[in-house]
Amino acid sequence: QDQFVESGGGLVRPGESLRLSCTVSGSTFLDYAMAWYRQAPGKQRELVAFMGNRGSIRYSDSVKGRFTISRDSAKNTLHLQMRHLKPEDTGIYYCNVGTPPPWPWGQGTLVTVSS
Repeated sequence: QDQFVESGGGLVRPGESLRLSCTVSGSTFLDYAMAWYRQAPGKQRELVAFMGNRGSIRYSDSVKGRFTISRDSAKNTLHLQMRHLKPEDTGIYYCNVGTPPPWPWGQGTLVTVSS
């Protein structure tokens, strides 16, 4: 079964940057809208960045101007460049298709922003 594998999380201080990556075996991102989701402690999972299969992009208001979603088609990898991180960006970050129904969720990658 296709499985997303997210990586690149870690512990950073406010204002610092991280770059997340996501790969999936057995499928290609090219055919699908893809997205990054975030689940903060005690909250529901939310979409933070979306990329359509034709390249359209949108962000949640909370990350607009600080996060950049991109796709490396040659490597079948999805990225999320996160800059000017804030404590409220803390959470587990997942990638998945951008339109429902979602595929099986991966383990995600934990991002902790703390001084």
